[in-house]
Amino acid sequence: MKKIYSLLAAALLLSFSLPSAAVTKKPTAKRKATKAQAQIPSPSKTKGPLYAGRPDVMQQAEAIAERRSLNLPWVQKTLGQARFMPGIAKAILPPPVGVPKNWAAYRSRFVEPVRIQAGTRFWQNNLETLQRAEAQTGVPARIIVGIVGVETIYGQNTGTFRVIDALATLAFDFPAAHPRAEARRAFFLAELEEYLALTARTHTDPLALRGSYAGAMGWPQFMPSSWVKYAVDFDGDGRVDLFNSQADVIGSVANYFKAFQWQPGMATHYPVHFDAATLDPAFLQNPDILPAWTVADLAAKGVLVDPPGNQHNGPLALIELQNGEEPPEFVAGTANFYAITRYNWSSYYAMAVIELGDAVAEAVAAPPQVTAADDGGVTK
Repeated sequence: MKKIYSLLAAALLLSFSLPSAAVTKKPTAKRKATKAQAQIPSPSKTKGPLYAGRPDVMQQAEAIAERRSLNLPWVQKTLGQARFMPGIAKAILPPPVGVPKNWAAYRSRFVEPVRIQAGTRFWQNNLETLQRAEAQTGVPARIIVGIVGVETIYGQNTGTFRVIDALATLAFDFPAAHPRAEARRAFFLAELEEYLALTARTHTDPLALRGSYAGAMGWPQFMPSSWVKYAVDFDGDGRVDLFNSQADVIGSVANYFKAFQWQPGMATHYPVHFDAATLDPAFLQNPDILPAWTVADLAAKGVLVDPPGNQHNGPLALIELQNGEEPPEFVAGTANFYAITRYNWSSYYAMAVIELGDAVAEAVAAPPQVTAADDGGVTK
């Protein structure tokens, strides 16, 4: 109840205008009250035992080989050379309950000079490819650029863990303390199977590829199943390479969003403000990323969508971005906002992608700086 009153008070004080564009896309602060919370987990590289001695792993090897028509000795040898990584098992656990989220802190990790500068170079170096991807899929270049920047800083940080170690650890030793341990264990076992099938089919050494502590690979950090379903050969060389082909990276990210029903021309979100007279504080307690409300539905709850969003015909979601001890920010998310969350189930992540992409687009469009050396002494 205390939170409800505080939200209502914030709405009254802010009268009818919570920050609008600022809410547009600041690297979604899923959690950000402390420096530790602001950092991506850095699992220890301490190595555990090989999986060769695990009877349950060898049984899974038999099942995988049979399901995928793979060579059984190869599957057994590959899984036997995978190692348990205790740091990964620890890093996959969710943060402590009750830790306040902070959008501003989260945003600062992603919308910052290093990524913007790297993103500007990436955009300029791949201008024609980005234009081609946008023309074919309807996915804006800025969204593609935002994804690659948030995920790996345009290839600068694609991960240093052996993919086989990460997937095996999470498939066979997923921590029981996780609230969704069984479902997540099944997910990673399926990804491990997909990875073995993918590397066998492409004649790739499964022990050589490196990625994130969750087994995501390449510049766009695709899981094996996403690689199989959505990655495309966009440079036309006859193979898909998300580690070295920037064209394949661009085309694959665009294809991913097209598969998740990206709607060309639709905004990702709209600013909102509150009508203090009709605001339903309880409604603000249940934000969701799934679009389920019409403009009229939101208005009935005292949440008014700013123009041009007040003319939006499709469903909208009420997106909350918490700011630690400060009042939260709200926006109305469209189906395209929801599409971005299919990449990472987080409104903070989606906003980070949007705002980094916007920042890079602005930098690309900005006129070049003229220095004294360039203009004979006249600095502009």
